[in-house]
Amino acid sequence: MDRLHLINVFVAVVDASGFAGAARKLNISPPAVTRAVSELEEHLGVRLFTRTTRVVRVTDAGARYVEDCRRVLADLAEADESVSGMHGAPRGRLTLTAPVLFGALFVTPIVTEYLQRYPEVNASCWFLDRVVNMMDEGVDVAVRIGELPDSSMQAIRVGRVRRVICASPDYLAAHGIPQTPEALTQHSIISASAVSPTPEWRLFDKGEPKLIKLQPRMLTTTNDSAVAAVASGFGLSRLMSYQVAEHLRAGSIKIVLSEFEPPELPIHLIHREGRHASKKARAFLDLAIERLRADPSIN
Repeated sequence: MDRLHLINVFVAVVDASGFAGAARKLNISPPAVTRAVSELEEHLGVRLFTRTTRVVRVTDAGARYVEDCRRVLADLAEADESVSGMHGAPRGRLTLTAPVLFGALFVTPIVTEYLQRYPEVNASCWFLDRVVNMMDEGVDVAVRIGELPDSSMQAIRVGRVRRVICASPDYLAAHGIPQTPEALTQHSIISASAVSPTPEWRLFDKGEPKLIKLQPRMLTTTNDSAVAAVASGFGLSRLMSYQVAEHLRAGSIKIVLSEFEPPELPIHLIHREGRHASKKARAFLDLAIERLRADPSIN
């Protein structure tokens, strides 16, 4: 029994969510995939998948086992890199994820610099305003904004941001500067989320949380469109400080009600724990940590 082959097949089935997809990925026949999984299950004495005529689902035992298998494969890949003398030459495909606007403003320049520095690496950038499951989707590095749940991932803090309420100087001159959270209900509000037609902004008054229910004039699903609407003088919006940093420096957007802001949010780079981060990921992390920590917009 070739345990390494069986583990590779098992991980491929999990990644492809099926036997046929794993067979295509590994360029072997579907019956060979089925035999490998059955042999591994027989050796372990547990079911790794629940099979029906329509779907293949990994069991709880399989979900735990696949994480250990990924670590084993990562260790082997690192050992191969080391013995083949590739210490100074990261190679392969780096997959990373970040929020849409943060990715465009901060991560893209780092990625292009990284790729110019390491010509044997390619990059896949997933800039999405959702939390990507790094293990399930094969992501090497992620940017997370906000407090982190407990996980097996390694987190490196690189900055912090504020949730700010802002408007253009022209809007404030025409409509007045709100002095209290309650005064927001008298203003034209731009909400950068279409999740709820009546969003609530969580503010703090002398340390005590206060929820302000609002009726936005404009709902949008993208932060950059909300920034554009604010800069045009249409109304007030609540955004991350990094999203309006350039406008703040230029004076085209002003912050209001800063004394009622919630606590700052940390920015972390997330990667697989310890030495399980690949060479290409470690090289990217070294560069990204240096560049992000030096950026005054997020520090």
